[in-house]
Amino acid sequence: MKQHNIPYLFMRGGTSRGPYFNARDLPSDRDALTEVLLSVIGAGNPRNIDGLGGGNAVTNKVAILSPSETPDADVNYFFAQVGVEERLVDYSPTCGNILVGVGPAAIEMGLVPVAGAVTPVRIRAVNTGALVEAEVLTPGGAVSYEGDTAIDGVPGTAAPVALNFLDVVGSRTGALFPTGQPIDEIAGIEVSCVDVAMPMMIARAADLGITGYETQDELDAMPELFQRMEAMRLEAGRRMGLGDVTKSVTPKIGLIAPPRAGGHFTARYFMPWNTHPTLAVTGSQCLAACALAPGTVAEGIARPAGGSPVNMVIEHPMGQMEVRVKYDDSDGFQFHSAGVTRTARLLARGWVCVPQSVWRPE
Repeated sequence: MKQHNIPYLFMRGGTSRGPYFNARDLPSDRDALTEVLLSVIGAGNPRNIDGLGGGNAVTNKVAILSPSETPDADVNYFFAQVGVEERLVDYSPTCGNILVGVGPAAIEMGLVPVAGAVTPVRIRAVNTGALVEAEVLTPGGAVSYEGDTAIDGVPGTAAPVALNFLDVVGSRTGALFPTGQPIDEIAGIEVSCVDVAMPMMIARAADLGITGYETQDELDAMPELFQRMEAMRLEAGRRMGLGDVTKSVTPKIGLIAPPRAGGHFTARYFMPWNTHPTLAVTGSQCLAACALAPGTVAEGIARPAGGSPVNMVIEHPMGQMEVRVKYDDSDGFQFHSAGVTRTARLLARGWVCVPQSVWRPE
């Protein structure tokens, strides 16, 4: 029996990568879509040997694009996090790194026309409702991928993609502090439950018995740490109004420590069942908000940032990430917007094949 061929772009967005699809080429039924994505990635095997996955959470991500139905956006971006060893697809979070590739992909797919040397693409992140404007370099009427912008965690340089996140506070819960306070105590540990671009449970690394400067491999070799953090995360999810998050990757986990290389603070970001090799774009905004807001676990750890706007520099396992933040603290803390500059690259284009036993379009 023949396989079914699905058109796709294979792209790196920031420090993640995965297939990008046009929604019209995928099943609209959620259960059928899940089976297709599991097959595409090859989930259920540590090497994802029977699919496009890379055996790591940052390489098992999927972007699904469609034209926007509302005038405030050009394109809808629906994100799926596909499991590695587990046959699981989580549609609850979004991904800011994969988002970096959405503007270029939308232009490549013909969903957004080129508008000159720089093409603005207004993106609605369907999973969270956030609105983001991307600025994509399009000299000569096509997306440019070559340039001199470097980001930590990716070798070489590429063309910059500027992202401005417009409505990120309370992305899932409707509040900056979903529990109603900047600090909660869970299992004897102080945490800040923050929802900016991505709901997170943030704690001081030292309170969990580590320095916060460990490498990704060192942290991933600490099963007791992950067991302890997971129990806390489940309780944090309940308190944040997210319900039972046992099978969900949100809220994510962040651990903070003082800076060592001139940044504002150091962070280790968890996805949540393993360590992110660098730092998520969405997570960077949430961590920046935690560092700026008074009374959180970051108080006394993060270096003072000064007035708005500010470029917050967050140190991570492979370098630094800079987040441009506008905020107001004249009458209580208000987080207005965040921006980052990242890179993306088209790696391949073509058709990915799924068995007709998985999906056979009518």
